Amino acid sequence: MEEKINVLHVIKRNGDRVSYNEDKIKIAMGKAFSATKNIDVFRSAQYKTVLNELTSQVYQEVQGFIASHKDITVEQIQDIVERVLMKVGHFDVAKNYIIYRNNRAELRKPEKDQDSVSAFFSQFTVQNRNNESIHIEPDVFNRFVSLVAKGFPEVDLGLIKSESIKTFYNNIPEDDIIEGLILTTRAFIEKDPAYNFVAAGFLLNALYQEILGFFDRPALSVLEKVSFPYQDIFPLYLQAGVEAELISPKLLEFDIEKLQQSLHPERDALFGYLGLQTLYDRYLLNTDDKRFEAPQLFLMRVAMGLAINEGASKTEKAIEFYNLLSSFDYMASTPTLFNSGTLHQQLSSCYLTTVPDDLYEIFDSIRDNAMLSKFAGGLGNDWTPVRALGAFIKGTNGKSQGVIPFMKVANDTAVAVNQGGKRKGAVCAYLETWHLDIEEFLELRKNTGDERRRTHDMNIANWIPDLFMKRVVEEGSWTLFSPSDVPDLHDLYGRKFEERYAYYEQQAAEGKIRNFRVVEAVGLWRKMLSMVFETGHPWVVFKDPCNIRNPQQHVGVVHSSNLCTEITLNTSKDEIAVCNLGSINLANHIIGGVLDREKLKSTIRTAVRMLDNVIDINFYPVEKARNSNMRHRPVGLGIMGFHDALYLQNIPYDSPEAIEFSDMLMEQISYYAIEASADLAVEKGKYQTYEGSLWSKGILPIDSLAFLVEERSEEFVRVNYDTRLNWDLLRQKIKKTGMRNSNIMAIAPTATIANIVGVTQSIEPIYQNIYVKSNLSGEFYLINTHLVNALKKLGLWDETMISDLKYYDGSVQKIERVPAELKRLYKTAFEIDPEKIIDTAARRQKWIDQAQSLNIYLDHPSGKKLDAIYKQAWMSGLKSTYYLRTVGASSAEKITSVVEETTYEEAIVCSMDNGACEVCQ
Repeated sequence: MEEKINVLHVIKRNGDRVSYNEDKIKIAMGKAFSATKNIDVFRSAQYKTVLNELTSQVYQEVQGFIASHKDITVEQIQDIVERVLMKVGHFDVAKNYIIYRNNRAELRKPEKDQDSVSAFFSQFTVQNRNNESIHIEPDVFNRFVSLVAKGFPEVDLGLIKSESIKTFYNNIPEDDIIEGLILTTRAFIEKDPAYNFVAAGFLLNALYQEILGFFDRPALSVLEKVSFPYQDIFPLYLQAGVEAELISPKLLEFDIEKLQQSLHPERDALFGYLGLQTLYDRYLLNTDDKRFEAPQLFLMRVAMGLAINEGASKTEKAIEFYNLLSSFDYMASTPTLFNSGTLHQQLSSCYLTTVPDDLYEIFDSIRDNAMLSKFAGGLGNDWTPVRALGAFIKGTNGKSQGVIPFMKVANDTAVAVNQGGKRKGAVCAYLETWHLDIEEFLELRKNTGDERRRTHDMNIANWIPDLFMKRVVEEGSWTLFSPSDVPDLHDLYGRKFEERYAYYEQQAAEGKIRNFRVVEAVGLWRKMLSMVFETGHPWVVFKDPCNIRNPQQHVGVVHSSNLCTEITLNTSKDEIAVCNLGSINLANHIIGGVLDREKLKSTIRTAVRMLDNVIDINFYPVEKARNSNMRHRPVGLGIMGFHDALYLQNIPYDSPEAIEFSDMLMEQISYYAIEASADLAVEKGKYQTYEGSLWSKGILPIDSLAFLVEERSEEFVRVNYDTRLNWDLLRQKIKKTGMRNSNIMAIAPTATIANIVGVTQSIEPIYQNIYVKSNLSGEFYLINTHLVNALKKLGLWDETMISDLKYYDGSVQKIERVPAELKRLYKTAFEIDPEKIIDTAARRQKWIDQAQSLNIYLDHPSGKKLDAIYKQAWMSGLKSTYYLRTVGASSAEKITSVVEETTYEEAIVCSMDNGACEVCQ
């Protein structure tokens, strides 16, 4: 095929001679077939064969034409395509191909946008906000579009005008004109990322108008570009928010004039369309669905809320926090953004609970779930203590129905009590692998079976001890127990767990424990992985590294993670663990192609302070959560835009350089974050349970890596110990200062806040280079700006490249004219070796005191691949994994330029911001 393409050349309409490209013929015919058959023929094996045969026939005729005419033009090739389609009897398809061809021709005609605009506004009226029918001068419309798009020469103004007018009608409401411009412009984002910011500009102008209307400012024409009077509106906004009982009156105690002067209106231009629309739909304060909060007011409100307890310096700290947020160098998590500065400052992201083995306390825990969910908390429940099916109940002289029915109640509670009316309730249930109900637990997300024993709305995760993994590797047996018979296993880990577990196995063998079951460890492992493949659950999370490296092991045990598997904090029947999250935007810390370490250090110091402040400010729906958070003061500083940071350094994600960068970067973050907490301890005091912690013994996260090897043995661990910084100096400092926070780092998914600031999520590789993302705010075209800029520099960004990207599902790997170095740099998630993703994550994990939300991407997975990847994750010292995503279940809609994230059902929830990920961030 490649040789044929190199032989023939085509004369374009501008006279250029280019290589004959069969893919373009196939795409054009495929669109005609899809329009005719009303299906996506690109997904059909039958039609792929048909297209290949037709493309071959076209090629033969093109060869014959060139033999007699020497040259061939694009139009002559299109004539041949029409003849071939009709020759083989595809008359309806030929008709649609002609229509497609004519439509393309229309698009190529010089746009007479001035004439079309004049024609519309001279013939039709517009309904203004006073319900009056008025005429609008065409120049007003043209000038408005030009002003909004100013600074973006890549944007075709004529195209925006002519296409948006097609959506207008006689007596159209003024506001619908803006809506038409937004919808039109967002559809062209695939042509150039500049359209993303122009669409945001139209939306921003509409938002300004809405807010000015709220404050009874003189009514402006919808087609007048607004310079929003931030400083004038700021005090009015605060007062209105307090009167509406949406903003805390304490915000009026700041130096309002000083804060007015510190606002940066120009930073509104940093928002892309997806980020601004998300903000508009779900974050900005409103009354009766009328927004009165502009983006910089929103960010200042969040900053003021976080500085509310800073005493005499609260105004200065609010400005410091605001500058960090508004520059997008760092972003707080969604609950913090929702509620900071309001009357209900529930700012924390995650709550972890342990459910005791007592009927009263089980339903007490479910009530806690409801209260925490009401105020936008994501939940992780440890269900391991609850006795298994068939276990004896002394109080009633009966037998237990096991843990599954109670999980069903928890599932339905999450549905009934959503998160403040803004998002779905979200909860994850954890169960240890030795629990007698584990096999039924693994099937909770199946779409078949008894619906009374299914939890379709709740995530589940397997809390796996090292001993089980060793038995899998050794192909040994595994014994399942009811926790009512082996109650201490829940609190044991490492060698102590192994010794006690062996003791109970002996007790069972001797008949001293009757309610147990022996299975093959490999068989249970395979069932676990098959359920992960089939349903996306349970997530695979490792108990022992979470506990062995836990800085707080002197005061408790980590019994589960959270909703997104990155939080590893102690829980008990008396303590609900709480974590506050926020993430550094790495893309903003790569300056001139290198990491700006001083800027990173500065960002971290301010971010850690903001996170620590959340603990004192936070509204706690449950007293057990308050007590726990005040005692231990854990926070979770994370990162986002990791793949952007690699792009900015020209480092491929699956390269050795990426692994080294990940190591170096996380060492810097770990060092500066620990140092920042130590400095806070000098200013504000150590956390209550500091004495006896690993910190107090001079054992930092990098040091605790050795404990894992000691407990597990070197046979089952492969880790890297390299360091670059002077850690002895930091250890000496901590001996003098102590620590303000028991835990400091955790890498969350950042599903929504990454959208807001416009970077790749968390530590994730980019999903595809062009696709459509769906979330609660609608559908959004996303395109890899780094790739577009690289192709522009080479003169390769054109309509053909866009079509090729769509055809190849956002991949550049099969596009011939893309240079090899760009193909390597711009691999997408499923094109990156998952082993490299795990290697990169392992280098981060050695520096982190908590965990990281790590998705696994597999191109055409098999049982063997799954087995190898998850064993590698365990051997590499990872504490947790998150979703498994596979390319086999993904889809590409080539007709409408849409590539949708359609992996497992729950992976869709994650990527669509409706569930787990968004709860954290």
